[in-house]
Amino acid sequence: MDKTHFKTRLGSVRAFVFDYDGVFTDGIVVLLPGNVQARTANTRDGFAVQHAVKQGLQLGLISGGRDKEVAARMHGLGLAAEDVVLNASEKLPALDGMLARWNLKRQDVCYMGDDLPDLPMLEAVGLACCPRDAAPEVRAACDYVSPMDGGKGCVRDVLEQAMRLRKVWNTPNSHSW
Repeated sequence: MDKTHFKTRLGSVRAFVFDYDGVFTDGIVVLLPGNVQARTANTRDGFAVQHAVKQGLQLGLISGGRDKEVAARMHGLGLAAEDVVLNASEKLPALDGMLARWNLKRQDVCYMGDDLPDLPMLEAVGLACCPRDAAPEVRAACDYVSPMDGGKGCVRDVLEQAMRLRKVWNTPNSHSW
């Protein structure tokens, strides 16, 4: 997809849904004593999510992971509880549930994922995106490959472009600081 076509499609997207591991994170899980699994997340991605919610963009997260800390982080960034789905062994039914609540169709969605379980989602939505370091099969299936890796700003890349198109990226009184 050429850049002009991507921007046109991005401008018509009505909702943004993301995978977590490998998108908000670099895909690395640190194993700590007590069976604790730790991840890092990019604060600039977090800011973009928070700003997008404040600007009225519809966001959701669907992950196969189960860690309640992921849900807590997303809720802290402004996503509603019902828009964060964890332990999703099949993501399409979770997406369809979100879309029913939002009164949207799959073609209205931009989805960003990074690995093979994301392929059905990427093929089902109107705009498929991934981080630069996504699996080769995922990159091949996407309309847009961010120049940023997972956990290194790919979420912000897509959301910032969408908000700039909508002229709400750098709006007065919209910042949380």
